[in-house]
Amino acid sequence: MISEILRGLWTTLRTMLRKPVTIQYPEVKRPVRTRFKGRHVLKRYDNGLEKCIGCSLCAAACPADAIFVEARENTDEERYSPGERYASIYEINMLRCIFCGYCEDACPTEAIVLGDNYELSFTDRRQSVYTKEMLIEPAPVSGKITPQRVPAGVFTRSVPEMHDPTD
Repeated sequence: MISEILRGLWTTLRTMLRKPVTIQYPEVKRPVRTRFKGRHVLKRYDNGLEKCIGCSLCAAACPADAIFVEARENTDEERYSPGERYASIYEINMLRCIFCGYCEDACPTEAIVLGDNYELSFTDRRQSVYTKEMLIEPAPVSGKITPQRVPAGVFTRSVPEMHDPTD
């Protein structure tokens, strides 16, 4: 019994002599782990089209019912995604989200990704609902913004060929 007390005191003394680890937040941001699940991001293809095809599988997989998706039909004159449909309304209520990653797993086009941004703050409940405009990443330099006008019959497949994950 005395040996356990001495071992505990030794641990306390040893850690008291160490220099404390202090990170000067927000000037210096701490790197996150590779499996960290932070703020959601809606991805785009290299040509600028949105990856989201409005299938609502992410909303169905969400255990907290935090995602709302409303889909509309794509046309060749006004194309947002390569599929038949696109998400005209995409909203995530961040107050309800539990950052489980089920939406990311359920997405057939890998459109929704939980990124590494952990700085989420709201002063109002309305600010906690992230809209599609807030979530979608900017168009790449080589691509165009949506909606795009495309020739008829160019996009015949809404879900791209998937490859085995590398991680």
